[in-house]
Amino acid sequence: MLVVHASFPIAPERREEALELVDDLVDQSQQEDGTIEYRATTDVQNPNVVRFLERYEDEAAFESHTRTDHFQEFDAALAELLDGEPEILRFEVDDATELDH
Repeated sequence: MLVVHASFPIAPERREEALELVDDLVDQSQQEDGTIEYRATTDVQNPNVVRFLERYEDEAAFESHTRTDHFQEFDAALAELLDGEPEILRFEVDDATELDH
């Protein structure tokens, strides 16, 4: 499984526009073959930071995602929406276990 965690600091004056794009991106990305989970949230301490949690069956599913129209549209708009450097982390996961709470 491939896991991606990305954080994007969004310019406050572009927040609403960014959230509309993010909402569309999430809706469409969740429907892709090979996508296990695709979520976006805003940070509790800084609502201008959008965080993505993405889980894919494999590298091919992730690569396919990056070639979709909805991802390309978001990626093209991103430079004008940012208010700082994004952080994107990628994890290769062999095993995941749900914890009891």
